[in-house]
Amino acid sequence: MATDAIKTFVETCHCLQDPRLVAKFQHLCGVRGTFPEKPNDDGASTRGCPGLRQRIPRDDVSNGASVHANGVKGDSRPDETARAKPLRRNSLTGDVGQEFLIHNKFLFYLFTFGTELGNEMFFIVFFPFLFWNVDALVSRRLIVVWAWNLFVGQSTKDMVRWSRPASPPVVKVEVFYNSEYSMPSTHAMTGTAIPFCLFMLTYGRWQYPFLFGFGVALCWSILVCVSRVYMGMHSVLEVITGFLYSLLILAFFHQVLDKIDDFYMDGAYAPLVIILSHVSLGLVAFSLDSWSTSRGDTAQALGTGAGTALATYANYQLGLLADPPLSSLPFALPPLGVGLVARSLLRFAIGVGVILITRMVMKAVTIPFLCRLLGLPAEDVRQARQHMEVELPYRYIVYSVVGFTCVCVVPLLFRIVNLA
Repeated sequence: MATDAIKTFVETCHCLQDPRLVAKFQHLCGVRGTFPEKPNDDGASTRGCPGLRQRIPRDDVSNGASVHANGVKGDSRPDETARAKPLRRNSLTGDVGQEFLIHNKFLFYLFTFGTELGNEMFFIVFFPFLFWNVDALVSRRLIVVWAWNLFVGQSTKDMVRWSRPASPPVVKVEVFYNSEYSMPSTHAMTGTAIPFCLFMLTYGRWQYPFLFGFGVALCWSILVCVSRVYMGMHSVLEVITGFLYSLLILAFFHQVLDKIDDFYMDGAYAPLVIILSHVSLGLVAFSLDSWSTSRGDTAQALGTGAGTALATYANYQLGLLADPPLSSLPFALPPLGVGLVARSLLRFAIGVGVILITRMVMKAVTIPFLCRLLGLPAEDVRQARQHMEVELPYRYIVYSVVGFTCVCVVPLLFRIVNLA
């Protein structure tokens, strides 16, 4: 009986990992590739199978687009309004992708929005807005969970080493992460951890119905998870694994998140522990495999977490931490008047402007400095950043400064200009 159950489980996993399942879902959603429906017998159709220990070559996503969706070569072109190029070209790997056809624009925009909920620009916008305008305590604790989720997820990818779903039959609607390993989906992990952790931290702290909060978290998570299959970046199995993996990590942090935040505020050796722990985790992640964009993403999250934690310590020691007393809980949602909205938007615009300028300046300064320090040519930034000695400290320095600026410098600026 147990053997039959294990056999059934393994067969189910193989079925959920099949790239043809992804291709069928894309076809159902109106996505059509510009390659022949039947790939040549050169082994390309097996690249996405479980257990394969290689990345997809870059040529797989940069071949010509002279073959139409029906697999017939020719000069006739389909409706230009339905033709699109892959999203977010990766400037580091050079992946440009292959054109594809969109026959359901609503789903295309919906799932594009869903996948953006797991990308860098969303977090640059979301965490600061939450910190400056809603609840600073919730925002800084969310950053802790986000950083750990990315570290655990990316490290697991580099230990499991499954390649992305094979193309063809899968259409690569996005190619930015195509050079990374695939199991589990870190988009699914962060897209699950952030909304459910937000619900966990705010329910009882803020006044709103349980079903409303849980429903928003569930819809957010499902949208992100399904979008990764739509984009052709993950199999169904990888998305389900990322979802469950994230819930497991969240269950652990539910028990210790208060203690972590308290330690960051007044721990005797908090700054030293913060720096050593985050840098050590980055070194572990970078040593797991050869260079890929996932190395930078991991260091970026850990750098942001370190900068945020150091800013929390600085705010508490300087008496700038303005967490409301427990006696004031639960908070009631304030009425959305013109003054409140205008003030929130002004804080947001000024704060994000400061963060983006800080990031731009730090990027412009850090890479040439590191190349000069290490004796590496700085003319080709893409090539320079493929060296661990450049990429790791670059990501840490830039994003730790960004995190510190968000949590400490910008709120201090708001006090100076009377926007706090």
